[in-house]
Amino acid sequence: MDFSFTEEHLLVREEAKKVAERLLAPHAHAFDERHEVHFEALRALGSLGFYGLTCPEEYGGTALGALVYVDVMIELSKADSGTAVALSVQNSLVNDTIVKWGTEEQKRACLPKLCTGEWMGCFSLTEGGAGSDPGSLKATAVRDGDEYVLNGTKNFTTNGGFADLIIGFFQTDVTKGSKGISAFLVPSTTPGFEVGREENKLGIRTSSTTEMLFRDCRVPASALLGQENKGLNVALTTLDGGRIGIAAQAVGIAEAAFEEAVRYAQERRQFGRKLAEFEALQFMLADMATEIEVAKTMLYRVAWMKDSHIRHSKESAMIKLFASEMAHRVCHKALQIHGGYGYMKEFKVERLYRDQRITEIYEGTSEIQRLVISRAVLDQG
Repeated sequence: MDFSFTEEHLLVREEAKKVAERLLAPHAHAFDERHEVHFEALRALGSLGFYGLTCPEEYGGTALGALVYVDVMIELSKADSGTAVALSVQNSLVNDTIVKWGTEEQKRACLPKLCTGEWMGCFSLTEGGAGSDPGSLKATAVRDGDEYVLNGTKNFTTNGGFADLIIGFFQTDVTKGSKGISAFLVPSTTPGFEVGREENKLGIRTSSTTEMLFRDCRVPASALLGQENKGLNVALTTLDGGRIGIAAQAVGIAEAAFEEAVRYAQERRQFGRKLAEFEALQFMLADMATEIEVAKTMLYRVAWMKDSHIRHSKESAMIKLFASEMAHRVCHKALQIHGGYGYMKEFKVERLYRDQRITEIYEGTSEIQRLVISRAVLDQG
């Protein structure tokens, strides 16, 4: 592994930092309060090529790879993790899935528009009764001649409110359970599809999280992504990469919380001294800095593995688990350092505390990550 980043890598990271400081940071509080998506920022990210970071150049991407991608995610998440997760979905869950599983025709039809942000995508797997257990999903796709008829309701779909293209998962053989799932590419303009309820969330309120309703929604057989009844494999391999993006989001949130804590500790005075002069707080900051550094090093290693085409299922689960729970600890301490002010919405650390919590849940809960890791170390498949 070589972590001496290229000049191009450093330039892209610096550009992401500028976008975060110019477009996201000044508006993040207001957009969070209004539970509103920052569409201007999303368009800007597309114009800069940030949606095609992991996509091959022949399909309109920049092919800069996962290492660059995680650094972009960190910088954006420090300012507004709700906007950052839209980019994570586009790169990790949508583009990467089509690159790996799509036909040549599907790649050429979809990826150039996705890489520029002309199209936004979403990954619709979860249902009301199928979260950690995707094999229990009930939505169906029934073959009818040269078409599939889709029926069912999906939950908690990030980017769902504005996505142009949906990667959806449906039972094509209900008798086979998890071995009867298939993946499909569904344009949001398809008759029979509509966006359902927009969720009112604790955190990442600048992202769109919705129900997805399919009612006798017909798609051509060519919409099948990968092989019929092999959709669970599509989903699980995709989530390996998706967990890297969420880990980067967690690192970014933690870094922002740490910076807020350091600033506050150097400014706030109690008992005639700055908070930063108290050894108890110095030790808290030392622990926070150390945990962030460990998580970032792990993150870079897993991103390098992805770029090197080394299997990383266990390692993706490890970094997602560690980074998300590390961010929880860091945000907790940052709020504690702020005391009562940390509980007030006008302080950034309050939003960071709320935003962090989802990183331990989506793309697989911490418990699911431990299951993946334990099975790998015990060689249980």
